[in-house]
Amino acid sequence: MDLLVHKLHDDISRRVDCLKCANCCRSLGPRITDKDVERIAKHLRLKTSAVIDKYFKIDEDGDMVFQNMPCPFLGDDNYCAIYENRPKACREYPHTDRKRFYQIYNLSIKNAYTCPIVYEVMQGINK
Repeated sequence: MDLLVHKLHDDISRRVDCLKCANCCRSLGPRITDKDVERIAKHLRLKTSAVIDKYFKIDEDGDMVFQNMPCPFLGDDNYCAIYENRPKACREYPHTDRKRFYQIYNLSIKNAYTCPIVYEVMQGINK
């Protein structure tokens, strides 16, 4: 399954311009790690505590997430103000190029409602 998914991902990613979409940045709240906070704080030249207070909260599952959506770092032009230092979850999204895709198949069904790349990959798998 991985070979098919990765081929679909590569082909579709070449055609889909994420900057014209940014649905993920507008509606999905990625899980933020301590390393993400450290990287963002360093980039913004702020203390980690200041970054946490300004941008993040703990959700009902105990995960650190953005206080509000859309992402506070998303610009009006759909560019990310911290792109080189964005959270790991953002770097890895839409997850259609990862190994053992079958492990996130159900998550990908949900992500297909947000991301055109995932939608087309799922369509390709189900042909």
